Amino acid sequence: MPHIELGNDLPGIVSLFAFRPETAAPLSELAEVLLRGPSALSRGERELIAARVSHLNSCRFCTDSHAAFAAVQLDQGMPLVDQVRADPATAPVSDKLKALLAVADAVQESGRAVTDEHIKTARVAGATDTEIHDTVLIAAAFCMFNRYVDGLATTAPDQAAAYTEMARHITAHGYRDAVPLQP
Repeated sequence: MPHIELGNDLPGIVSLFAFRPETAAPLSELAEVLLRGPSALSRGERELIAARVSHLNSCRFCTDSHAAFAAVQLDQGMPLVDQVRADPATAPVSDKLKALLAVADAVQESGRAVTDEHIKTARVAGATDTEIHDTVLIAAAFCMFNRYVDGLATTAPDQAAAYTEMARHITAHGYRDAVPLQP
C-alpha cells in the first residue's frame, strides 16, 4: 500500500505521474530523451541499462517494466535481459555495452565509484564521450526514479502480462505519451 493517498490504483511511477502531472511532464521528457532520443546506443540497449540499475536498486516495478521494454526492442528478448541482470560481464553483448554496464553499475553504487579505469575500458571498447555521458545520466536518473517509486511504496503488478502491455504502449507511443495504464 502506498505511503500516501494517490487517488488511483495505477502501478509504480504511473500512479505518481497521475497524482502529480506537473512533475510527470519533465520526468517523462527526461525518460524520452534518455531512452528514446537520438543515440548511437539502441533503445533496447538503453532500456537494458535502466533495467540493470533498477535491478541493482531492488526496485521491482522499474526492473520489471524496463526489462520488458528492453526485451521487446532486442532481438534476443527476455533471455538476454535476464542474463544482463544476473551478470553483464558474461552476457552475450558487445564489449562496449559490457563496459557501459560496468559504468552504470558504478554510478548505481556512487557517482564517485566511476573510475578512470571504467572510462578507459569503455573508450577502448569503442564508447564515445556521448555514450559514456548518456550511460552515466541514465544510471543516475534511474537511481532517482527507483527511489521515487519505492520511497512512496507504489504497487507493482505481479503478472508479466501487465509489463508486456506497458512495453507495447511505451515502444509505440513513447514516454511523453505515458498514459496511465491499468495493469
